[in-house]
Amino acid sequence: MAGPVPEGGRDVRLDFFRGLSLIFIFIDHIPENFLSYFTVRSIAFNDAAEIFIFISGYTAALVYGRSLRQSGALLATAQIYRRVWQLYVAHIFLFVIFTAEVSYTLIAIQSPMYAEELGVGDFLQAPHIAIIRALLLDFQPPFLDILPLYIVLLGCFPPVLLALEKYPLVPVCVSAALYALTLARGWALHTYPADHTWFFNPLAWQFLFVIGASLGYAAVDEHHVSRVPTWLSRLAAVIAAGVAVISLSWTLHWVFDPFPPLLAKQLWNHTIDKTNLTPLRLISFLALAASVVHFVKRDNAFLEWRATRAIVVCGKHSLYVFCLGILLSVLGHFILTEFYGGIGTEIAVNLAGIALMIGAAALFEWFKAASRRPRHAAGPVPATPSE
Repeated sequence: MAGPVPEGGRDVRLDFFRGLSLIFIFIDHIPENFLSYFTVRSIAFNDAAEIFIFISGYTAALVYGRSLRQSGALLATAQIYRRVWQLYVAHIFLFVIFTAEVSYTLIAIQSPMYAEELGVGDFLQAPHIAIIRALLLDFQPPFLDILPLYIVLLGCFPPVLLALEKYPLVPVCVSAALYALTLARGWALHTYPADHTWFFNPLAWQFLFVIGASLGYAAVDEHHVSRVPTWLSRLAAVIAAGVAVISLSWTLHWVFDPFPPLLAKQLWNHTIDKTNLTPLRLISFLALAASVVHFVKRDNAFLEWRATRAIVVCGKHSLYVFCLGILLSVLGHFILTEFYGGIGTEIAVNLAGIALMIGAAALFEWFKAASRRPRHAAGPVPATPSE
């Protein structure tokens, strides 16, 4: 039975799947984590990063596209760069806390392996250079590579948004051409140290962002996710199901070695390159996304469940929850490496991290609602900054 349509025309599915992707990112960032066998990468060639970038592109076009229609290009562009600045500040803050967290652990535990594993060795050797490089988004330790990608993609978004208004098909065609050339010619952006490249190559990942933006802009007038033709939904479901069977066989092989991994020799090398978003990863995600849009309607009853609402709140405050999730995943990695007590400890660390993420999101939601609640007390009401 279908539930009520969300108030205000907001598509709760976007918040739900964005929140779910943040939880999956937290789980997947803890090495050799048992619960990672139950995230999306176990049933698909892609993982939560594709979900996050696609929804980011979709919502960017939806929000700033409406601003473009209502207030013009200048204000819409200013709003985009305001968000870029917020992302940049959050990334630098996260970098500082992450580096302090890892550095303190190196001293407290006397385990030098973390310096290399988590990429702070280069920082400790030449902090004066690493800090400048971090400010330039050029130094990206593990776990701190997706926000720089998002900053670059959103920073380049204004001309894409203007093109979507005038010539809707041009951005995705140009983006597809750049994606194809990147794969064919091996184009990549380099980071510090000089022999490193961006883990998420913006020249490739921009294609997924623009696909999401194109679909999001198409929904500006309709106020709902673009409809998927029936034949395309069926084809997507078949592809997603086939990918799920293959990927699940790989997951079972990792858990139980005698289980045969299907088509591993033929497909594995074409799916593991996350840096350049290989075509099989892209096809897997798009098939999964189209299937979800077809089977999960915006008035689906499960979106009103209490557990679902908790994930939705995480998606509504994605930047804060993402930053917290990164720090918690590093802390969880330390705890399980140094004090591992079995599967029970592993599950406890995961559940504690997820609970903290949901709790933080609920706190932000409460503060946001309290700040907007009308006050009847005498005297002027002080203005509160927007989120």
